[in-house]
Amino acid sequence: MVKVIASEVRKGNVLDIDGTLCTVMKAESVRPGKGTPTTHIDMRRISDGVKIVKSYRTTENVERAFLDEKTYEYLYEDDMGYNFMEPETFEQISISKELIGDSSIWLQENMRCSVSMFEGVAVAIELPAKVTLQIVEAEPVVKGQTASSSYKTAKLSNGAKIMVPPHVESGIRVIVMTGDGSYVERAKD
Repeated sequence: MVKVIASEVRKGNVLDIDGTLCTVMKAESVRPGKGTPTTHIDMRRISDGVKIVKSYRTTENVERAFLDEKTYEYLYEDDMGYNFMEPETFEQISISKELIGDSSIWLQENMRCSVSMFEGVAVAIELPAKVTLQIVEAEPVVKGQTASSSYKTAKLSNGAKIMVPPHVESGIRVIVMTGDGSYVERAKD
């Protein structure tokens, strides 16, 4: 266990809270105009899946657990969860749908993900920062709406909806951030 300041905690980290391991689902720093800056951390206890929300001063120390990290390839989804394979030993593991959460929409076949293990059990997963997907449906461009700040809704091949610039049309491949589902750029391929 290593002590880190609360403002350095990120989604996917595993913290030791009073002797219980918790996976960070969301960490947000708030800096009010007056008063002490705080960090709000939404966590899920690994042992029983109970959600915990705690607030810390941004300079307060929390204990971060260090786990075994391995790279796994995503294979498929079934009733038990999401199945991954370790590329060198071909060992397969199943990760629960609750652990992956909303990030599951970005999973693609053969995608390499970093899985954190504690005593042989998967406790956290980190997807690649960016994925490339094809736009299957995009709103038409409205004439005169070419300002750089205007965006339109587009539907991706995985079913997710994102906001894209007006020049992006159906059939184009785009790069999307997996953390927040934001458009980055057109794919170069």
